[in-house]
Amino acid sequence: MQVLRTPETQFANLYEYGFAQHYSEVRAADGTALRMHHIDEGPKDGPILLCLHGQPSWSYLYRRMIPRLTAAGFRVVAPDLIGFGRSDKPASTDDYTYAGHVDWLGQWLHQLDLKHLTLVCQDWGGLIGLRVAAEQIERFDRLVIANTGLPSTAMISDEMSAFLGQMYPAVPVPDAAMVREQFQAGGPGAFLYWVKYAAECPDFSVRDVFGLLSGITDEKILNGYVAPFPDDTFIAGARKFPSLVPLLPQHKVDRLANDEAWKVLEAFKGRVLLSFSDGDPVTKGGDAIFKSRLPGAEAVTIAGGGHFLQEDASEAFSDAIIAFMRKP
Repeated sequence: MQVLRTPETQFANLYEYGFAQHYSEVRAADGTALRMHHIDEGPKDGPILLCLHGQPSWSYLYRRMIPRLTAAGFRVVAPDLIGFGRSDKPASTDDYTYAGHVDWLGQWLHQLDLKHLTLVCQDWGGLIGLRVAAEQIERFDRLVIANTGLPSTAMISDEMSAFLGQMYPAVPVPDAAMVREQFQAGGPGAFLYWVKYAAECPDFSVRDVFGLLSGITDEKILNGYVAPFPDDTFIAGARKFPSLVPLLPQHKVDRLANDEAWKVLEAFKGRVLLSFSDGDPVTKGGDAIFKSRLPGAEAVTIAGGGHFLQEDASEAFSDAIIAFMRKP
């Protein structure tokens, strides 16, 4: 396995991001060592918020929330998933699997031996984080689930998966503008355009993804998000993530693994907050699935937030978490 490590010069003087670095080592299935980075801020004896990012962001996503959450007395631990941020980046898209991501994060959490956690997860932070939480449920007291999903066989039947598999070859290789149009139209195949864009578009770029899924126009912020990717050799993980969402027939094993995770989550005795935004074109309506399967969950809608609600509505999302944590 060829592994890339973003030069530290890429992270010099990032806008609004000056947190101390912490590193651990996890192992790939072939034994390759991978360095994994995380932030650890706030009082060491405070309740721990484990904040997970998704595609194609990194712990930079939580930079505005961290001061607000730590000021409220919470300890914030925010890792960079393998392939993102300051963590190592396997160079081939073949090096990334859904199960592999779950294993890497699970190894990392076991090493740190964190307990009494509140999971805060968005996008792929949910698909991975909820699986890890289910595998190590004894470590978790609460879950905060935002703009994410956990596709299972109950949600994606074999028939639906086969239909999507038949549709996929007919989807043209889109550019970012075409993906945006599909999301805005809300058609059943919109997500397949996103998958094909990330996997096959020669002009795929992390910067364009933020243009597609957010209203960020400040170049200083965009430069922060693209800092981990000095050139296209570093973006294999970002390209692969959409293709790993378990929708197609070849993903049946991942949907079955998610079925097992759902069993644990449905039996979870801790408190759950569903905190979806009102303007996410990717996960719109996804909170209904969590409400139906986790009927005891509390729910709040974050107004004015897009897909990256940590960016678009950082104060509102932070305040929702703080209020949730302070309830008896």
